[in-house]
Amino acid sequence: MEEWKRSIGTLSDEILIKLAKMLDNSTCGWRQLANAVSEQPKIRCSERELTSCSLQVLSAAGSPARTMLTLLAERSCSLDFLLHCLRKMEHQEAVQFLTTAVAEQIQITVQPQSQEAAPGSNVVLTCRASGPPGLGYQWFKGKQEILGESGNSSELVLCPLSPTHQGHYICRISHGEKFVFSKWAQVRLIISAGSSSFCCSSSLFPGSVSGLHIIQRPQSQATSEGDTLVLECTAEGNPPAQYEWYHNKVPMPQQKTSSLRIPCVTTAHRGEYTCKVFNLYHEVWSSTATVTIGPSSVTDASWVEVDRGLATDKVALLIGNMNYIYHTQLCAPISDVHELTNLLRQLDFKVVSLLDLNWQEMHSAVTEFLLLLDKGVYGLLYFAGHGYENYGNSFMVPIDAPVSYTSEHCLCVQNILTKMQEKKTGLNVFLLDMCRKRNPHDDVIVQPGLLKVTANIVFGYATCVDAEAYEVKREDVSNGIFISFLKRRVCEDEKVTVMLDRVAEDMGRCVITRGRQALELRSNLSERRSLTDRIQVSQCSASSSARNLQWAIAHVLPESRYLQFDCGVKVQLGFAAEFSNVMVIYTRILDKPDEIVSCSAQLTDFPEDVDIDLKKSNQESLLEAGCLLLIKEELPSPEAHSLYTHIRSLQRLKRELTFTICLHYTYSNMDEEVQERQQVTVGKPLVSKLNLHEPRAAHVSSASSSFSLDSFNVPGCSSFGEDLSLTGTASNTWSHHAQSASVSFTGGSPTSPRSANVPEETDSPEILDNPRPLVASKSLPHSKVNDSNYKFSDMYNFHSY
Repeated sequence: MEEWKRSIGTLSDEILIKLAKMLDNSTCGWRQLANAVSEQPKIRCSERELTSCSLQVLSAAGSPARTMLTLLAERSCSLDFLLHCLRKMEHQEAVQFLTTAVAEQIQITVQPQSQEAAPGSNVVLTCRASGPPGLGYQWFKGKQEILGESGNSSELVLCPLSPTHQGHYICRISHGEKFVFSKWAQVRLIISAGSSSFCCSSSLFPGSVSGLHIIQRPQSQATSEGDTLVLECTAEGNPPAQYEWYHNKVPMPQQKTSSLRIPCVTTAHRGEYTCKVFNLYHEVWSSTATVTIGPSSVTDASWVEVDRGLATDKVALLIGNMNYIYHTQLCAPISDVHELTNLLRQLDFKVVSLLDLNWQEMHSAVTEFLLLLDKGVYGLLYFAGHGYENYGNSFMVPIDAPVSYTSEHCLCVQNILTKMQEKKTGLNVFLLDMCRKRNPHDDVIVQPGLLKVTANIVFGYATCVDAEAYEVKREDVSNGIFISFLKRRVCEDEKVTVMLDRVAEDMGRCVITRGRQALELRSNLSERRSLTDRIQVSQCSASSSARNLQWAIAHVLPESRYLQFDCGVKVQLGFAAEFSNVMVIYTRILDKPDEIVSCSAQLTDFPEDVDIDLKKSNQESLLEAGCLLLIKEELPSPEAHSLYTHIRSLQRLKRELTFTICLHYTYSNMDEEVQERQQVTVGKPLVSKLNLHEPRAAHVSSASSSFSLDSFNVPGCSSFGEDLSLTGTASNTWSHHAQSASVSFTGGSPTSPRSANVPEETDSPEILDNPRPLVASKSLPHSKVNDSNYKFSDMYNFHSY
């Protein structure tokens, strides 16, 4: 039934308001609807969006359900899928109301189109609608009702066409007291010989040849994914007409005939289509045809779920090495890791993002990553930095690698794969954004462990064998070529290999990389496994829960605290996570006596283990503090002045993080500045709890290494609640589901399947009424990644890894 393929946005405001009232409840309402629609990755809502919905109750006229329906409409959620979700919720009242409303709603399916024709010709304006039986049609020319049989049907026939027929026409479709109006359509008279054509037709030599006019125009239509789209545009002219189709104002070079035919359409084909008709002397444009693409066709108007592979969990380790000690420093890994982190978290991945690791830290991070894997888990490893390939093995170079490094100083990717296979993972994905040139200093042939035939391995190399991978340096944020194209596609609900194939095609169209860098895909993946696959919720084993919990505890931010100084000044100390090993500390003056005219709280005396640029500490903006990927939305109040300090390399912290807050203030009757100091200890924040600087029992890069869980201290399951209660408040990156003693690392509540990577302040609501979060939003817009953006004149900004 065609009416059920339409988007929710086609419903009238009256219907949406009534439906929202039925869903504005806590037992069977909009939150349950959010859970139901999450089975479709392209439609599900993030935790931030759910929070925005819930905040609507603070407004007198606000409706969380109405906001939720608007979000679904923006994602082109179809009416049949909404009905399927309401039935899944067992909301019988809403099901009955929606079924009746759709059946009774008048929806125009064919709009009348503007036309140009010669005198004496036959012009037919068509308007069709779906709805209850017995729809009535009434045509108007301007404000004048057209009487007679022709004016009361779905087709208005103007024959023979004369000058009196020129004008604007509209159709009213009615059923009882309900009615809708079509769009306006204009009828114009053209003279086919001896004169120039009207308006949108242009002529190089007026009056010298016959005119050019369109006799059949493309019609707007709604279709489903997988169907064939056909648009027709026919014109008469002398010389014969030629055709050129446009999609969203972009030429379609392969479409040069009067019939546009696209088999197996996807949502990428939705939008506006126009056809340019031309010959040697004239040019005419058709009217615009709007094409909407809904979900794939359903059987008997019921929603049919496709049997898809499910992951028992999804885990990703992202490493970006930039600040090499003995080699060329890179710029892109920080933004590449950050953007990929955001995207993977939206797909329910537990993401660990780390910057600038030495050999020991990389080895320890991979060892901890392996501990999170288990049967059926999707494992993804991304590395951006220097690398090389020898004898079919790929090696990731840590930041402390010597000038003439060999495999002994690096981590072998194939060795990591053998360890992942021991876990019986459901999918193993490696995205290697590094060079693959041969290393002349390394003649050792590393022999990794024997690979099992698992048919679930995918290697996505940023470049091909014996070639380099490039980054483009920019003034603000640099991006690697690979990620610039990958971020467009990674969230597509496609088999991983299909998604990467499309990335390769996109890269192939970039002129600046042609002949320099081409993505290479190696895979033995036999099943349709996608990064968007849903996670199978099941009872985890005690050892798996313990490992997950220990990792979650290691990604906890310190609690925001409030310090009272002797002078009467109250200072807030807050924290935000940028990466798993990078944190921002900020100070705010919350209260001060009237006699103090100026004061600021500055941080000092940090331990030598962490990396802090003292020249950029205690800055008034995040950018000045050296933090490019966090921006400040709005402070709680205008007087809540903040100072920011950027702390990196938390993985090297050997003891609890201790520093001093130095309060500088001046009294109104004094010229000299006064100082007060308080020492603060905030424990071991984020990944520092894992002690990645300490050696592990197994050497991942060694060909003869072995791995055992016995070397890892796993806390007993009975202490889950006790351990978690001692850690303070988890950051939005990692949160614990106490109900099932399992851990979800995607942020937000159990009702939300995904969350963006939005580093969150750990404010306490009892101190600030409306604390504002720090938001991670700095990224290279997708629209900038095209040939015009990478110019050969900018080659000095084009560097290899």
